[in-house]
Amino acid sequence: MAVKVTTKKPKTINSRSKALNIFKRKQKPNKQVKTINGQKVIITAREAKNLK
Repeated sequence: MAVKVTTKKPKTINSRSKALNIFKRKQKPNKQVKTINGQKVIITAREAKNLK
């Protein structure tokens, strides 16, 4: 089982169609399971890039 490290949550954004209709949708962060020091952790892609 992976340990959750990141605290990122989905953002709520407004999407607009070509007819200018507005509807809300969620933009999810890019969470990935990585192995660090033999332990699986759930971090975002940006955090994994900064760890390299």
